[in-house]
Amino acid sequence: MFGFFKKAFKKDQLILLAVGIAASALMFVLFANQPQFLRFLDHKLYDQFLIKYHTDNATNIPVLIDIDEKSLAEMGQWPWPRYRVAMLLKLLQAYGAVSVATDIIFVEPDKTSPVVMIKQLKKELKFDVKIEGLPDSLMDNDKLLAQYLKTGPFVLGFDFLTTALNKEDGVVKNTTDCFIKPAKVAVLSVPGAPSPHDVLLKAEEAICPQPILAMAAQQTGFITIAADEDSIYRKVPLLFSWNEKFYPSLALAALMQATGIKSMVIKMSTEGIESIRFGKTVIPTDKQGRMLINYRGPSKTFEYISATDVLNKRLKPGALRGKIVFIGTSAAGLKDIRSTPLDTSFPGVEAHATIVDNIWSKEFLKKPVWATGVEFLGMLAAGIITTFLLMWARAAWMLVPLVCMSLGMWFGSVYLYTQEMLYISPLYAFINLALTFLLLTMIKFWREEHAKKFIHGAFAHYLAPSVISQIMDDPDSLSLEGQEKDITIQFSDVRGFTSLSEKLTPTQVTDLLHDYLTPMTRIITQHEGTLDKFIGDAVMAFWNAPLDVENHQEKSLKTALIQQDKLDELNELFIEKYGFPIAVGIGIHSGSVRVGNMGSADLFDYTLIGDNVNLASRLESLTKYYGQKLIVSQTIVDACEGKYYFRILDSVRVKGKQKPITIYTAYTLGNAAKREEELKKYETAHDLYLSMKFDEARAVFLELKELETEPLLYDIYIERCEHLKEEHPGDAWDGVFTHKSK
Repeated sequence: MFGFFKKAFKKDQLILLAVGIAASALMFVLFANQPQFLRFLDHKLYDQFLIKYHTDNATNIPVLIDIDEKSLAEMGQWPWPRYRVAMLLKLLQAYGAVSVATDIIFVEPDKTSPVVMIKQLKKELKFDVKIEGLPDSLMDNDKLLAQYLKTGPFVLGFDFLTTALNKEDGVVKNTTDCFIKPAKVAVLSVPGAPSPHDVLLKAEEAICPQPILAMAAQQTGFITIAADEDSIYRKVPLLFSWNEKFYPSLALAALMQATGIKSMVIKMSTEGIESIRFGKTVIPTDKQGRMLINYRGPSKTFEYISATDVLNKRLKPGALRGKIVFIGTSAAGLKDIRSTPLDTSFPGVEAHATIVDNIWSKEFLKKPVWATGVEFLGMLAAGIITTFLLMWARAAWMLVPLVCMSLGMWFGSVYLYTQEMLYISPLYAFINLALTFLLLTMIKFWREEHAKKFIHGAFAHYLAPSVISQIMDDPDSLSLEGQEKDITIQFSDVRGFTSLSEKLTPTQVTDLLHDYLTPMTRIITQHEGTLDKFIGDAVMAFWNAPLDVENHQEKSLKTALIQQDKLDELNELFIEKYGFPIAVGIGIHSGSVRVGNMGSADLFDYTLIGDNVNLASRLESLTKYYGQKLIVSQTIVDACEGKYYFRILDSVRVKGKQKPITIYTAYTLGNAAKREEELKKYETAHDLYLSMKFDEARAVFLELKELETEPLLYDIYIERCEHLKEEHPGDAWDGVFTHKSK
């Protein structure tokens, strides 16, 4: 298995894959634990969806009776006497309201009731007070309100206290004689599902209306709603569990009163509550039975009517026919102001109206239990795709697919929200994409920087600065893997270096090699050559690897001729410093070789192997035999024809090869022009030699020898002419000379 992955992935790709997997694993941990700062971000992202894509088509069913600043100014400060509340309720019923719910908890007895005031005066001031002319029905405001509650579609609010909902000390809690009315609830469950009492928000205590009022009311409903960690109200519980009974919210109780529906069905999954069925309406909830509030807009989205206008009968007859009415307050001093995604000053009573609107219109925002699984898969897919893109694609190619993927995730979520009212958060997918991209990009950057240092370290002494720059600009162009390629090879060697070194101390030998090799290798790298190795005083170099070099044969030949001129300058220094000059022979050949990392698994070198490498080495060795500074093969002549002057030296079979080759020496066109007469005479002599006119050829070679320019070469041909004249080779002679030694 490891071998398969090793072949399928390079080392760098495996590193990127491992980091990508680690990033997704980290995101899995964060996704599973939902840390507060990520929940905060998710809430804000949800808010942006709600702000940008909320629908304004609110129903006209909920109406708000507002105890506003105007009402307080005209009718006096709150709390009002409960006979006035009773009047308000009866007037709302008279105007046609089918349900009237109070977002007010009547916890204590009405202290403005005459019967209460009489008792207080007696107790505190020792006065007996009698009120005459007042009907008995008006002596106790709570009794009066209770009588009215029995005769109309009225719903009283109460509050639940739980640790989860930030229970506050100092609040009056009357958990005894609490006559709030539970809802009739059926449970539709699957095997393995928990009890709804185990997953619903569970009340610890209740703040209830006065018993006389709670018993008289047709319905009761809790006003309890909890903000998220950032104090924004986004969801509301529809049912609470208390003493193994189910209690409806104020909005749900108001709907029950308006529609006559007295029961509902909780559908359970193995994760918790899946939905609540109210009549024919299926309300999607989270696993705790909480509904996302589909806010229609900021405050005042629904119709507001001042309570004082109702009490003063300023409405048209039938103005509230068929309406579900909520009594609450928008007055800042009464502290029922809350923050929503659309408004930071949203009256709490309007939240209940919004819930009624959502259920009545059946326009629900949904985030079912399985949405979490979709978000997880989206997060995982974003990490995997980003990892594989960064593993194989170049930076320039990654931008388009990553941008497309980001846009796809965003607009996919937008489509589900706007068309299906389904919220699938892209937050974790975006974070995983960004985290994976950041980590892998940093690693790729680090690897590239490391590669640049490696390239500098590995090739600074072997390649020209321009070649190194090219590798830096395009590292993929560098390949150290073995490949067959057309390469120009140069071998150079100092003639008789062993005997020369005997005249010097070891330190002087080292200095001499340094003084000679430093400028020679610089000339190689300056002309885009690659230094292969030093073999004592010998140098091996090549062109056209590891990067392609245009006209590599010509550049290699130009390098050799410049090296010869440089050696003439160096010899003046060597004579002065060491007492003698040095001579160097250079052989150049071009052909197909195997180039790449060669060696063992533990130690290797970037070099060449192949028959053409051996041939280049043989050419360098032949410079001693022919007395030449430079010998090149036919491949160099063919590639550089017209740019240099090439003098044929011989047709030979080098040791170890049967196929003959033609060897040449080379001159710049300027140097050839200086020796034009000699070179033409040499061509004539060589042609006579190949034509087996050995006497005539010998005579011309003797004339050339008198010039004393290249006595060794001319002596070779004089000797051959004399030998072949005595032992004629026959008509089958091809002019090829076979060398028996290297």
